[in-house]
Amino acid sequence: MYRTEPTTDGAEPAGSLLPYAACELVDFLSLERTGADLFHGWCHSGVPRQAFGGQVVAHSLAAAGQTVESGRPAHSLHGYFLRAGNLRSPIVYRVERLRDGRRYSSRRVTATQGSTVVFTLSASFKEPEPERPEQPERQPVMPVVVPPEGLPDAFEFWATHSPEQHREAGHAQVVSMRVVPERPGARMGGSRGIGQNVWFRARQPLPDDPLLHFCALTYFSDLSLGPTAALDFETLYPLRAGPSQAILASLDHAIWFHRQFRADEWLLFAQRSPSASDGRGFNTGEFWARDGTLVASVAQETALRREPS
Repeated sequence: MYRTEPTTDGAEPAGSLLPYAACELVDFLSLERTGADLFHGWCHSGVPRQAFGGQVVAHSLAAAGQTVESGRPAHSLHGYFLRAGNLRSPIVYRVERLRDGRRYSSRRVTATQGSTVVFTLSASFKEPEPERPEQPERQPVMPVVVPPEGLPDAFEFWATHSPEQHREAGHAQVVSMRVVPERPGARMGGSRGIGQNVWFRARQPLPDDPLLHFCALTYFSDLSLGPTAALDFETLYPLRAGPSQAILASLDHAIWFHRQFRADEWLLFAQRSPSASDGRGFNTGEFWARDGTLVASVAQETALRREPS
């Protein structure tokens, strides 16, 4: 794993990359800028030993956001996973500036390793509206769930039952993830499908950079949404002690950012999977701040197969 290291005299780094061990989430979200619209970054492992998809999406958003004028936060992104990224070389993120309008900016990002395109992203950024009393504002009510305090950390469970995988997967080092237990005899989702509620936050405080917090939520969003489609026949990863019964791969990913938030404070990710068919699971989710504010909505389609017994 690598990050750009600042020089001791305060000057900008001269493009040097230095190896590092387990660090903070901000390091996992950082990129090296190698041109006006060109960036590259290293990915840590998901499971199995491939680049973690949530980090690729977050890197793509970070690259796009750094080409947009200050004061225009992201409001949506849509991406497609085309190939699995490897850990042996950095991923290059090339940004295309599609539009800079009076209020909106649009960007397209192509992520490549060598000559292979591994991911594409379209992202849109918007200048906030001036405050007006007549401006419509609404949202649904946040689900009532057990608070994160007192719930076990999912990755601490993983460290006990799968220590080798825990050491290899970087997200286990930088994210706190707490799964809300189901009520006895209840199955979340009901007529809307199967689902789960999970609390997320960065383990360490993050700088006051809105783009960084948006990228952190993007990173969180790929940790548990895909496995939601497999809840018919297995426990949420990583809370199972045995091998997975599911073969999962993210196909696409979309996020709509509704309001500002902090990713180093607890966010509830309420997820459900209303459909599974043709070897695909469809999953949606909402991120909620502790005060009941809906901050983002997510959708993802996942390749879903059950491991032959």
